[in-house]
Amino acid sequence: MTQIQSNSLFATTPHSVSAPVDDAPPRLGPVRALLARATATTDDWAAAIARVVLAAVIFPHGGQHLMGWFGGYGFSGSYGWMTSSLGIPGPAAAFSIVFEFFAPLLLLAGIGGRVLGVGFALFMLVAGQSHAANGFFMNWTHSNAGEGFEYHVLAAALALTVALRGSGALSVDRWLGRSTHE
Repeated sequence: MTQIQSNSLFATTPHSVSAPVDDAPPRLGPVRALLARATATTDDWAAAIARVVLAAVIFPHGGQHLMGWFGGYGFSGSYGWMTSSLGIPGPAAAFSIVFEFFAPLLLLAGIGGRVLGVGFALFMLVAGQSHAANGFFMNWTHSNAGEGFEYHVLAAALALTVALRGSGALSVDRWLGRSTHE
């Protein structure tokens, strides 16, 4: 602590002045702290591969459901099938269709990988339930009435990898983490 004499005409005693030394990183507000945890990642190439493969597999499926691409039925056909045949409530069906199309684009860029990973894992577990009656295996020979749920298990595993490891290398999450924490 340094003792200095005040130059004020009214001051009669010396004042103590000390500069606080704080080497701790700045504290983030609760929302920024949650965002930092949700986007935390490293230059993990395995996470990046899981993220890109998951996005590449889910996006065309979302394109079928929303846009009618690749032989799909588009939004109205997919919505009707989900609500009538599968019994999914309308808002949940609409959200699913939109999520399948736009979330893979975010995932491909590595934006919010942990959050999207959890979302896709839950999405695949729920979607797999509609295939459970068809057994485990895909219907490569068209000998069954429908497809099994093995695809959903693989997609959920990729999604959980991203949820646990983050977006990994070459991601917006990694870039944001570097610019705010390094």
